[in-house]
Amino acid sequence: MGYIKGTFRKIIYEGNNNYVIGLFRIKETDIEDLYEFVNRAITITGYFHELTIDEKYIMNGEVVINKRYGMQFNVDSYERLVPEGKDAIVEFLSSGLFKGIGEKTAEDIVNTLGEDTLKLIEENYSNLLIVPSINEKKAKSIYETLIKYNESYNIIVYLNSIGFNTKDSMLIYNTYKDNSINVVKNNVYTLIDDIEEITYQKIEKIRKNLGIEDNDKYRIVYSIIYVMKNLCFNLGDTYLSIDDIYNNLGNILGFEFSLMDLEFYLYEMQKLGKVIIYNQKYFLTEYYQAETNIADTLYYLTNAKDTKVKNINNHIEYLELQFDIKFNPEQKKAIKTAIQSNFSIITGGPGTGKTTIIKGIVELYKKINNLTYLDLCNKMALLAPTGRAAKRMGESALMPASTIHRFLKWNKDTDTFMVNVNNKSDVDFVIIDEVSMIDTILLDNLLKGLKKNVKIVMIGDYNQLESVGPGKVLKDLIDSDMINVIKLNILYRQKDDSYIATLAKEIKDNDLDINFTNKREDFNFIEAENYNIKSYIKELCLKAKEKGFDSRDIQVLAPMYKGENGIDSFNKILQDIFNPKLDQNEIKYMDVVYREGDKVLKLENDPDNNVFNGDIGYITDITNGDITIDFDSNIVKYNTKDLSTIKHGYAISVHKAQGSEFKIVFMPITMQYKAMLYKKLIYTGVTRAKYSLTLIGSKQAFLYSVENTNAYERRTDLKEKLLQNIL
Repeated sequence: MGYIKGTFRKIIYEGNNNYVIGLFRIKETDIEDLYEFVNRAITITGYFHELTIDEKYIMNGEVVINKRYGMQFNVDSYERLVPEGKDAIVEFLSSGLFKGIGEKTAEDIVNTLGEDTLKLIEENYSNLLIVPSINEKKAKSIYETLIKYNESYNIIVYLNSIGFNTKDSMLIYNTYKDNSINVVKNNVYTLIDDIEEITYQKIEKIRKNLGIEDNDKYRIVYSIIYVMKNLCFNLGDTYLSIDDIYNNLGNILGFEFSLMDLEFYLYEMQKLGKVIIYNQKYFLTEYYQAETNIADTLYYLTNAKDTKVKNINNHIEYLELQFDIKFNPEQKKAIKTAIQSNFSIITGGPGTGKTTIIKGIVELYKKINNLTYLDLCNKMALLAPTGRAAKRMGESALMPASTIHRFLKWNKDTDTFMVNVNNKSDVDFVIIDEVSMIDTILLDNLLKGLKKNVKIVMIGDYNQLESVGPGKVLKDLIDSDMINVIKLNILYRQKDDSYIATLAKEIKDNDLDINFTNKREDFNFIEAENYNIKSYIKELCLKAKEKGFDSRDIQVLAPMYKGENGIDSFNKILQDIFNPKLDQNEIKYMDVVYREGDKVLKLENDPDNNVFNGDIGYITDITNGDITIDFDSNIVKYNTKDLSTIKHGYAISVHKAQGSEFKIVFMPITMQYKAMLYKKLIYTGVTRAKYSLTLIGSKQAFLYSVENTNAYERRTDLKEKLLQNIL
């Protein structure tokens, strides 16, 4: 770490959140490697509240070497240097910051007021009135601009001085403006509520600089919230016991804190509306309210008067002729219920015809309401939790489909939805696929964004993994026995040697065929030891590549990232197979090399670019630190810093694969994964394969996972809240 002092000369690139790449002419430095750059320009990168061309700054940071672009200076914090000397003050006043002040007027001001010009202006704008060319209106304008410029800058400097980096300081300033310092000094923990990027951990790092002691009351409150949020997210629970909270709080607080103290604080937090205590269940308020809203809304829809459709059987016969298929009784019931009921759930495993049913519902709704295609798109919404699931849904139904986040117009910066309880969508009919992936908070927000008399059809597989976020929405709704649920059990006719859908059903029913390891047309089980699983996967991928398949067709799925047979390890060997180093551009982030042509996975939602968590794309270009990625013809440009939200996608987790289908799936299975081996995970992995599935590893591990139904049972209150509505 060190500093460079000099003049900012040019903006090369300006990205989101005030990220800048620019040129800086060095006048002075304490970094030996930069001595040769004195009186020369160097590239700087970092987050800046405000930069003015030709203004002088001192930048603190470190030298980094970019393989493609050479030496750069990565700025951690910076300060504007107060102009010193008449020439510097003239240059500052005529820089364009002060409207209507050119070089001649700036010279008049400095010649009249001298080297204390800026100090005199700050003291009183009337000091400018002795300058012949300055009237009162212009004097006030110069004064107000200078005061505002200094105030905002001084706030950033203060926030930097107590430990916030420049990026976070700018977020704080943009939220509270001139009140920023008061908010921080009064209760810095409120920043956690108001600014998504300001986390509990960040406040903990800087609190000592504000004199906040370990036993500060605000710190205790937000420590409890932090523990509760972490537990809910890690376990998938929507409520906790007081013992859960107490057993995890001690290490966070760092001092002795009794169970009685915790109980007192929790009751005080309930008065403040931060938690809700009910039947010795301890909820964060947002989870309690979300479950309550879901239960109330779906109870209302379930009990609302059905829509009777005349001659509906004739309409279904028309669909059969149109699609050239014959619906089985379960499928007919699913379509009828979806059209006539206000709320229904259709659940079934792979091969039971869920996709065909969606297509049937869409076409029948269009026909009985005599809608044009445009009318249909305005009245009906097809939704899914992930981009790939939405794309597949839209292709099968022959109409647009969207992610739930995009439909609700999610704002990433504020973590809010523009379609909400005060600005509802006017669609009449909503079909939601892959509902097992939807968490409590997302469903709550979706229901808030829909009008009261909407029709909703949820479609999902009861036996798949639950959502990443807290809740087990689909399971709770079905287990309540008060929702219209159509269960699809009949498998469509398959080829004689087809086995994937049958295997999924056998896993679900815990009824594996004695010969389940036998090779089939679409299935193979290769028994392998831990040490040679990677070799088998490499060989399988090379053979598939020789047959004309590529990484778009092939997906390796595993439950864990680390270890000998972890996702990270697989991605290294698979990159060499599918995208070996030739002459394409590449960039290194942490210890991972990304190159043009690489298959990558998005780890976070990016609604501004219509890219969502779990979407897979391909790097098409790497230039000047920018990475261009093609997500199914959606071309998006990212900066190097965005690589923290991207991983290689040749191998991905089963959780990230949920909602997607792949032509060929290779899935290692070993007792090394024991902590993650349970029925829902293996079932979900198997059902990702569309045409070919190969399991590589231990038969014992596979049998263990199928028999292991003792996965952690999430604690949720949605089912109970639904049942309370009946009582």
